Amino acid sequence: MLKKRIIPKFLVRGGRLVKAVRFFDNVREAGNPVSTAKVYDSYGVDEMIFVDIDATPEGRVITGSIIERVSEEVFMPFTVGGGIRTLAEIEQLLKSGADKVSINSAAVSDPPFVIKAASRFGDQCIVVSIDYRELGGGRREVYSHCGNEATGLDPVEFALRMQDAHAGEILLTSIDRDGAMSGYDLDIIHELSGKLDIPLIASSGAGSLAHCMQALEAGASAITISSMFIFTDHSPIKVRSYLATNGVHVRSQQGSRS
Repeated sequence: MLKKRIIPKFLVRGGRLVKAVRFFDNVREAGNPVSTAKVYDSYGVDEMIFVDIDATPEGRVITGSIIERVSEEVFMPFTVGGGIRTLAEIEQLLKSGADKVSINSAAVSDPPFVIKAASRFGDQCIVVSIDYRELGGGRREVYSHCGNEATGLDPVEFALRMQDAHAGEILLTSIDRDGAMSGYDLDIIHELSGKLDIPLIASSGAGSLAHCMQALEAGASAITISSMFIFTDHSPIKVRSYLATNGVHVRSQQGSRS
């Protein structure tokens, strides 16, 4: 049985970590990406995700210098995303120290790009990130460009298309639940995990230990946690202990430097 993963997700703006609610509201600074990554590395998280939220709107790729600094200090696997549009950009990010790249808007505008990326670098390096809004009545819609552009795509159908395009993982983010700490979207996690053959990373909604367990029990292979770690006293150690105590198969506590 594959072990469930706990993944801190960091949003980067201007070289600093930030946190917002529903992508755009109440944006707050949350620290230095390198020092924060070192702390979570010592906690023994499974992976980390860094996303430059200004990269796509500004027409550039995530800043490589941050990746290099993190890779020098942290030995935990980490994924990076933000503005990735070309194979050359992916190659440079991997050379800078990233283990995986997260492709979002380019997957919507140019789905064959995912096929090319997986063929060139291996599907284990390619994560397709899907941001969506809940429209009511069980309907949902994918949004690209950092949640600014409606695409008309259904997130479940699009995720399955990306699996066929050889994405190695799907990172599924609810814009409505981002930073709200009100619980994950369990319905879509259950539906999509039952259809995917690749790992599903559930993002947005963690506000309690129970929320974390519910998302994993619904079928997520991994969960990302951001606000709950930043704004409460819950640490990765507490989350891992709670999950293990309640029968969730997680990796034993151990930092990458141990």
